Amino acid sequence: MHNKIINKFHGMDHRLRVLLGIGVLGACVLCYWAISYASGHESTDDAFIDGHVVSISPKVSGHVLKVYAADNEMVQSGQLLLEIDSRDYVVRASLAQADLKAAFAELKQANQDAGRYRDLRARKDISAQQYERSTLRVETAQAKLASAKARLQQAELDLSYTKIRAPEAGQVAQKAVEPGAYVQEGQTLLAIVPPARWITANFKETQMTHIHPGEKVAFSVDAYPGRIFYGHVDSIQHGTGSRFSLLPAENATGNYIKVIQRVPVKIVFEDSFNFDRPLALGMSVLPTIETK
Repeated sequence: MHNKIINKFHGMDHRLRVLLGIGVLGACVLCYWAISYASGHESTDDAFIDGHVVSISPKVSGHVLKVYAADNEMVQSGQLLLEIDSRDYVVRASLAQADLKAAFAELKQANQDAGRYRDLRARKDISAQQYERSTLRVETAQAKLASAKARLQQAELDLSYTKIRAPEAGQVAQKAVEPGAYVQEGQTLLAIVPPARWITANFKETQMTHIHPGEKVAFSVDAYPGRIFYGHVDSIQHGTGSRFSLLPAENATGNYIKVIQRVPVKIVFEDSFNFDRPLALGMSVLPTIETK
């Protein structure tokens, strides 16, 4: 009986050693795979969905008459977004048109006078100085006419600027204008976000050794877990993010501390990319680049 118990323990010890050996071997294989995978891939969690943002601002000031764009609405290129009260600009265009007619009349009169003075000069009834003054009046009238044409063109342009249209197709965002508000030239009224999207991934400078344009990228979007998408590296910015910040770090000081810098990498989606959910600008992304 005692020998049976001892043999049983010996058998259990043998099985334990076998299981332990298998576990160690599996851990070694897993570590080798992880090291091999890490050596051929670079990843970062400092990555976001990016895209263009077109700010819409008026070229003329005035009270907003109507707003046709709604929050988050999809608009087409050339679509009317809002309208500024144009009555003041209609009056200015009418005044410019009247000035142009007066300039035409003045030039016509100056040409007629110059013709008469030419005949008188040919008969030597007037002096050369009087004739030269008549030709100078023609040149002055021509200059006034050119100036009147320019003022009319500017007035017509200002009138056209009272209707603000979408420069390209996209979704309305950050709408901050309502009918009746007084807007000024250059004031941001809303933004349009075109449909084009890409990823801006900020990799550590120590990760940039083997990252090159054209390399394949697999990425996931935090908002939609469980889905993997694919793209490729489009380009690499020639400058770290801190170098283009509003207040770049001043390193020429005695208390310098080395900080690993981040380099923005632009990742574009594959041509076959088709996503049925919105990718909002600024969404967090986890990209993994397959380096060569």
